[in-house]
Amino acid sequence: MLRRLAIPAGALLVIAIGLLSSWSGRAESMAERLESDSRAALSQAGLGMVEAAFTTSYGAPTRHPQLSGGEGLDDERRTRAAQIVSALPGVGGVSWVDGSVNAESGERGFEPLHCQEDVDGLLRTRTVRFEEASAALLPASRMLLDEVATALEPCSGAIIAITGHTDKSGDEDANVALSMDRARAVREGLVRRGIPRESLRARGVGSSEPMERLTPEDPANRRIEFSVIRMEPLTPTPVDTPGPR
Repeated sequence: MLRRLAIPAGALLVIAIGLLSSWSGRAESMAERLESDSRAALSQAGLGMVEAAFTTSYGAPTRHPQLSGGEGLDDERRTRAAQIVSALPGVGGVSWVDGSVNAESGERGFEPLHCQEDVDGLLRTRTVRFEEASAALLPASRMLLDEVATALEPCSGAIIAITGHTDKSGDEDANVALSMDRARAVREGLVRRGIPRESLRARGVGSSEPMERLTPEDPANRRIEFSVIRMEPLTPTPVDTPGPR
């Protein structure tokens, strides 16, 4: 019986690896095409000193490039370079490697809201996890937080809401307190990774906001969510300051 079951399982693994390889190949091809198109468009505009990198700091392909080079350019030409790259088909949010705002024009703004999309992508198959009944991050989640911090870096000036959730098991007052402690732990983790404290807002909602299509008791509701809520700095209030607990 076990031998018969091993064959389908192995076949599924091979299929999954094949699909992943296929997706990875398409993503790399997309990034190479966008990089080539950007190089040609910038060169034609006399901005060939500007480079558009369509890879993340971890080497993964992305459609959200970071611009570098052209340190002597004035703000008008930097804005022009960002607009040229952003106008290419398939390109997402564009930002400069120094974290400055992408581009400006009378028709549309190019604010780096792609951070939300990048973080959502990281958390689509993984979650920030903690020790049971604790706000201590598991080792794998500390590595995931490294990636989240990297994804948030280009959105300098954004306000990021960090929301802690629990399932409905146990006392709800304790759930709210635990979810808040976990959100604060994630906030402190991001601060240690270079994200400005004044950009981060932590809150805990206990089990009051279960995931869609899940019952409130489902353990999958134990999660951390990130939301880019605005693109302007706010003055921290006492409510946002961690208490002595």
